[in-house]
Amino acid sequence: MPVPGELRFRTAGPGDAPAVAALHADSWQRHYRGAFADAFLDHEAPAFLLDRWTGRLAAPGPGDRTIIAELDQGQAGQAELVGLAHTVLDDDPAWGALLDNLHVRYGVKRHGVGTRLLSLTAEAVLADRPGSGLYLWVLEQNASARAFYDARGGACVEGREVMPPGGDPARLNGTPGCLRYAWPDPGKLLAARP
Repeated sequence: MPVPGELRFRTAGPGDAPAVAALHADSWQRHYRGAFADAFLDHEAPAFLLDRWTGRLAAPGPGDRTIIAELDQGQAGQAELVGLAHTVLDDDPAWGALLDNLHVRYGVKRHGVGTRLLSLTAEAVLADRPGSGLYLWVLEQNASARAFYDARGGACVEGREVMPPGGDPARLNGTPGCLRYAWPDPGKLLAARP
């Protein structure tokens, strides 16, 4: 079990792309099965996400904010990536900043990493875009993530069909749904720190 002193949070850089993509792919493989096609998850998702994160972190947009959580392994300079949050400021004129990705390594869930990443995301939004809201999309089937957002004051405001990765409908199973969760005042997330 990680203790707070062992966790570090920092802005992601280009060299973090492989570890970030691997964590993201593992999260998709664990939580998106059934909504995303098995062939995509098992054979295409790791390379698809590595390409996405390599581009994102090499040339971030002016509104991009990517925070990673690392767990210090006690050896000089050794740290393991255990979480990430990627936010796009000014994504939607009505809803504000989009929390496009929030993923925590499976073995360290329920130890405050996701809560802290959500709080740091709220801090970044409030610092750079005072008055902006924060929102995200979550798969309907992802009950644990929905419970996490509910517990942190997120309001489920609407649903839609999932957009296929890379625009390829063959990467989905049927027409899975996702839900928009919103925080009109991200400042409420600051009190949710562990």
